[in-house]
Order: sequence, then C-alpha cells, then structure tokens
Amino acid sequence: MSVMPSLETLTVHGLGRVAEPYRDIVPPIHLASTFERGEDGGYPGGRMYSRDGSPAYIEVEEVLRQLEGGTQALVFASGHAAASAVLQALQAGDRVVAPRAMYWGLRKWLLDLAEHGYIELAFYDNVDLADLDRQLAAAPTRLLWIETPANPTWEVTDLRAAIALAQKHGAHTLVDSTVATPVLSQPLALGADIVLHSATKYLNGHSDVVAGALITREDSALWQRVRSMRNLGGAVLGPFEAWLLLRGMRTLHLRVRAACANALQLAGALEQHPAVAQVLYPGLPSHPGHAIAAAQMSGGFGGMLSIRVRAGEDAAREVAARVRVFKRATSLGSVESLIEHRASVEGPTSRCPPDLLRLSVGIEPVADLLEDLQQALGV
Repeated sequence: MSVMPSLETLTVHGLGRVAEPYRDIVPPIHLASTFERGEDGGYPGGRMYSRDGSPAYIEVEEVLRQLEGGTQALVFASGHAAASAVLQALQAGDRVVAPRAMYWGLRKWLLDLAEHGYIELAFYDNVDLADLDRQLAAAPTRLLWIETPANPTWEVTDLRAAIALAQKHGAHTLVDSTVATPVLSQPLALGADIVLHSATKYLNGHSDVVAGALITREDSALWQRVRSMRNLGGAVLGPFEAWLLLRGMRTLHLRVRAACANALQLAGALEQHPAVAQVLYPGLPSHPGHAIAAAQMSGGFGGMLSIRVRAGEDAAREVAARVRVFKRATSLGSVESLIEHRASVEGPTSRCPPDLLRLSVGIEPVADLLEDLQQALGV
C-alpha cells in the first residue's frame, strides 16, 4: 500500500504478504527449529535457530509493532514470561515503582523478587500523582510500572502525567495495556518506553493460546537486554501458538468494540440493581477516573468491570454459582463472558474486596448477559 493501513485493515490482513509458490492468503505455520547454513558458512535465509528468531512469530511481532506504533516487538510464551524478561533485564538491586492496584500474579512476582533481593520495590497509589512523584523521588528508580485500567478494581492512571513524572526522575516506563489493547490506547505515543500485553487475553481472544508480548518505543540498551533475556532464557512462543495468535488478532477490533459496548450497557443496568452496592467501570460517569479514561482511551472503555455485592462475600459467591451464560473461570478478554470471585482465587494476601465479582464481558448478545446476571443476583 502507498499509505499506512488503518488499524482495522492491519489486524485483518496482517502484513499482506503472500508466499510463493502457492500465494497463500493465510500465512503458513513454520515448524522448523533450525536452518541450513550455506557453503560459505553463512545463513542465506537470515535465520540460524528458532529461539533466536523464527518466521513462526516474526509476522505477529511486526503486526504488533505497527499496532502499537513502536520500533520493535517481541512475543513470548506467556504474559508472565514477557514481564519476567523486563525484570531480568534490570541490574541487581534496581528500584521498581509499581501500582498498588495491579494484576495479582505480577504483584506477587514483584514481591517475591524484592524479598529475595533481586530488586528494590515501592508501591504508589494508582490515581494519586503526588504519591507517585514522592515514590519516584525517594530513591533512584530504574522502572515505573503502570497498569491502566488496573485489574480488578479498574482504577485509571493518567498516563501522560505519570510518564512525565517518570521522565523527570530518569526512570523507564512500562505500561501493561492488556485490558486497553491497541484498539483503545496507544501508550507509546504518550511517551511510554515499553508496552506489555498478556496476549492470552484480548489479542488472541479465544481462550486457546497462552502468550505475551512487549513493544518498545526505542531500540534502547534496556530493550537489547530484554531481547537477550528472551533468547537466552528460551521463553519464545511456539509456532502453532504464534499462528493462532495472529489468527485471533484478525478480529481484534471487532471483538474489543463489541465487548466495550456490552460492558457499558451492563454497567449502566447493574448500577441500578438493588443487590449491587457498586459498579466499577471507567465508562460510567460515576467512576472517579471517567474523565481521564475518556481522554486517553479512544472508542470505548474496555470490556472489564467489577461489581460489589451489597449482601457481602457469601452472597457474591452465590451469585457466581448461579450464573448460566457467564462461565466461572479465570482469565479475561475472550469472546465468552467470564465471572470470578477474585478474593478466593488470590487467597489470604489478596487486596481485593471479598464482596467483589470480576466480569470479563464477551461478545454474546447483551440481553442474554443481563438476563443471566439479573437472575443470579435475584430480581
């Protein structure tokens, strides 16, 4: 094309390449683990070993790079593997400042690394920029971690302001944009250094792949270390998983926007339900972060919301037990709707309110979803 394709066209067509001699419309699955050297000892195909770079995942990396507006992208065997590569790329004792509200699994990983002396760790209030400034100023900081909207309470961090504070204090910025996706948010354009995705979630969107991705704004020294950690650590994505991820991404824009529309309608209806004490969704005007979300998210507020059940924890568990359309399962961002009592998953150290149910809203007809929740809550 003579001009850059739209995001929607990019997700549908990928790079638009067709392979000779068959002119495949769908990219083939490249299973080779190793590649033949030429007689001169070189590698005429440009590849040596699939851990260092394989056609199996190079196309999906290039599509992700373009979607996020970055210079390079890397895919990994999981979102945790992607996050781990960044943390392993730091120097021993480097300081990381992370949000108090964030995905429980990564918070647990950060705490474990700090406990064993690999990193120094401090937490900041997701929505309090003054607190973030204090934490960044307290000691030299290598990495600011941002997650917005933040799982599972969906607090919204002002990306532009938070990134500016990190730059003022000389810290790199990583934004976990799993929930927002490149359809709704472009953190690199706001100055973030690296964007993280659990590609298991919205990017794939079909609950059949575990994958992760990182996209960088610049080919920095830190990024070169991240690339090295992936290759040396072996956390590469398998060929079939890479192919499934690329296939799932073809409908990314349709799925995300459908989920956003459903979530907004559900949130509005549930806010009026007598059994619901609070609805946590950035798309509601009542949400404290609504104005910031509207300013930095384009085309929707995401497909994730949480409700707090008025009668407490036992009632919340009973609601989850009574659903018929929603599936009781962990994860998020797929075509089917999921419900989960997060506190019971996270255990005694959970910071999640015990009366909270997390909803990953799928693309089913919203009337079916609302009817299911109403019968589960009791009308």
